[in-house]
Amino acid sequence: MRSFLPSNLFNFGHLKRFSLRIVLAALLLPSLLLFQSALAQKKTAFVSGKIFDDNEQALAGVSVVILGKQSGFITGDSGTFRIRVPAEKAFALVFSFTGFRTEQRNFLLNEKEEEHIVVRLERGARQLQEVVVSDQRESREAGLVKINPKNAINIPAPIGGIESLIKILVGSNNELTSQYSVRGGNYDENLIYVNDFEVFRPYLVNNAQQEGLSFINPEMTKSVSFYTGGFQAKYGDKMSSALDIQYKKPRSFGGSAYLGLLEQGLHLEGASANNKFTYLVGARNRTNKTLFSSQDTKGNYAPSSADFQALFTYQLNNRNLLELMGAISQTKFHLIPQSSQLTSSVFSPYYTANLGLDTYFSGQEIDKYQTNMLGLSLTQQVTKDLKLKWMASRFEDRENQSYDITGTYLFGDRDFDKSSPTFGLITNPLGAGTYQNYARDRLDITVWNATHKGYLSLRRHFVQWGLSVEQQVVHDQLNEWQYQDSAGYSLPYNAGVPGLSNVAKSKDDLSITRLTGFIQDNLLFKDSSGFTVQGGLRYNYNTLNKELLLSPRIGVSWKPRQSSKDIVYRAALGIYDQPPFFREMLRPDGVLNKDLKAQRSWQVVAGIDHNFKMGDRPFRFTSEAYYKQMSRVDPYDINNVHIQYFGLNDAKAYATGLEFRLFGELVKDAESWISLGFMKSMEKIDTSFYTYTLDSLHNPIDSAKTRAGWVRRPTDRLFTLGVFLQDYLATNKNLKVYLNFLYGSNLPFNIPGNLRYRNALTIDPYIRIDVGFSALLLDSEKGNRRSHSPFRNFENIWATLEVFNLIDRDNTISYTLIKDFSNTTYALPNRLTPRLLNLKLVARF
Repeated sequence: MRSFLPSNLFNFGHLKRFSLRIVLAALLLPSLLLFQSALAQKKTAFVSGKIFDDNEQALAGVSVVILGKQSGFITGDSGTFRIRVPAEKAFALVFSFTGFRTEQRNFLLNEKEEEHIVVRLERGARQLQEVVVSDQRESREAGLVKINPKNAINIPAPIGGIESLIKILVGSNNELTSQYSVRGGNYDENLIYVNDFEVFRPYLVNNAQQEGLSFINPEMTKSVSFYTGGFQAKYGDKMSSALDIQYKKPRSFGGSAYLGLLEQGLHLEGASANNKFTYLVGARNRTNKTLFSSQDTKGNYAPSSADFQALFTYQLNNRNLLELMGAISQTKFHLIPQSSQLTSSVFSPYYTANLGLDTYFSGQEIDKYQTNMLGLSLTQQVTKDLKLKWMASRFEDRENQSYDITGTYLFGDRDFDKSSPTFGLITNPLGAGTYQNYARDRLDITVWNATHKGYLSLRRHFVQWGLSVEQQVVHDQLNEWQYQDSAGYSLPYNAGVPGLSNVAKSKDDLSITRLTGFIQDNLLFKDSSGFTVQGGLRYNYNTLNKELLLSPRIGVSWKPRQSSKDIVYRAALGIYDQPPFFREMLRPDGVLNKDLKAQRSWQVVAGIDHNFKMGDRPFRFTSEAYYKQMSRVDPYDINNVHIQYFGLNDAKAYATGLEFRLFGELVKDAESWISLGFMKSMEKIDTSFYTYTLDSLHNPIDSAKTRAGWVRRPTDRLFTLGVFLQDYLATNKNLKVYLNFLYGSNLPFNIPGNLRYRNALTIDPYIRIDVGFSALLLDSEKGNRRSHSPFRNFENIWATLEVFNLIDRDNTISYTLIKDFSNTTYALPNRLTPRLLNLKLVARF
């Protein structure tokens, strides 16, 4: 065996000198340790915050101790604490309370720095939660918003879930979809990760009515990190946002069940006796038939959506953790339409009318969307400073969309005189005709992915890297067309030949290999400047158009040491490119442009993060300014949730804006948010059009060629306001109210195929108020229940009454364009949902 002892240790000729060194070291070492300890004690910082239970109630009597120390802090009745901690060295705080799981939080603070946190303890055995040491803190990362997933079950909204919470922050114009637009981007520009696995959504969905459940199950979610821009190199290649979801790792048995008119769900979690094996499973079912029954189009709606998700972990040993994640989701939509009545009023100095469009249908629509995902990961804690992660996943998307619907319509002035026998009928016809919409579409997508990630902590550096190879296999078959017959003529008119419009036919097979990777370093400076820097580089290469993309990104933060206020200034700058995938390449005629290049953008973000108190209640105020310059843009139109790209890199665009957010307890012990945003987003398409001079008989006698100028983008919305409020009765906290308020100024809407008047129509402002009233039916005092009670193992049971669209506003999602006998085009609005009621029962055990 090899020896690591000095070779002269047992040389008796040096025994006197060795003994003397031992004696001197024994005398000096205590003195040196005391001196070093005294120096270290001079460098301190503070951590303050508030501790809640899983019902959002403040916890008193919680022990807050620095890991390795005997003494600490005990929270008061308000659940708040403020503790002095060592600065410029890593340390951990341990939060423990009888009957709750012990939690550990890791920190690395500058001298005199104070960080405010919110801790939520979950009921269960007192076991130390496993925590990954990281230098990422919410106040220092540009664009980062931490969302409490517990609010997802409480927020009153038709769709609910994590996405409804996100819409408060970024705005919305459609309560029927789980998709969202961030800082002028569209739905396809958002990244979503669940436990580091990227997830996708269906591609053929044209209408929010066809959507099913969101992939994210809120009851299984532990943490939500949402980046509105300026995100780090470790996140992928999209231009707008990144959503990082982490599911729970349970330590004891528990679960929840909820039952509502729209959605039902059940989740179970638990762990083996030695905590080596854990399981987390959830099942949901949703039907939106109640919502659709109030739509303008009357008929037989049969929507259904269900999913099952599972997460299993196994601790192979103290250094290796195996994780298996799976999900199966299926959505079906069946519609047999009967009739539709659209109405719009026209007011002008020259003309006033109440216009109506009555349509009677025959035919049906049958859609089916199925997604499956399976992921396996191995995490290796090689040393306390080095962690490696190996991941493999398979994602499958199967979509079938089929409809053949014929509509016969009558368009004209509608009688709104209630005393008239023709009330509600069209009395002055302006147009009549028949149209047919037909589609037989099929899309199969399979994505294979293998990824390696690494995390290395080196004093003040936190280095991360990743390598990924992905194989995307796409099979699509599209067959769509429209037939229009107006006043006995098919449109477009071609003498003797029936004309079809909006024809899209294609059959493609694609196989794309993508190679991606990144490296980044998070650096906390040693001096007293209060600076942190995060810098990284990302690359992306695909075999379809053989394009190599390099995306450097950098972020900085500064917390003034001399200031008595808890303020952090932060900024980020980087390149954010988006390589094309199936939807971006698909042209209106159904042809895939396989030579399409990546859309490119560079973005800069700057803002502040201020933690403060009003009385004894904590608040957090953030503000950010941003600018995005985009080139090689692939223009698109949006109709409902359907995004139709041009399939060309023939535009440039920009988006700039300001955002302000306030988080805090407007009412004591009840978290609320207010988000305010201003934005301008414009685009310029590289194209031209002709304008004609007509004679008295409307024959062209001259023409002029005009270049297209700057116009509003489809997502351009000047002003957004989102509010999420929680309150309770002053005499009884078991009776709560939740309010969800959304306002968004007008949006542009494009006339299809018309570049001259691109996005010339406007959709009126979106205003919506949803309210929920909750009552506690069963509290968490298990000791007061009889042993034979069927509810003896329940933590709590809540009943909720929700009122959707409290003000019953007719919000518009899109327009139906119709021509009269004189070939004049009218736009009639398609409305969203009116006021509706929903009942929900939630139980936790």
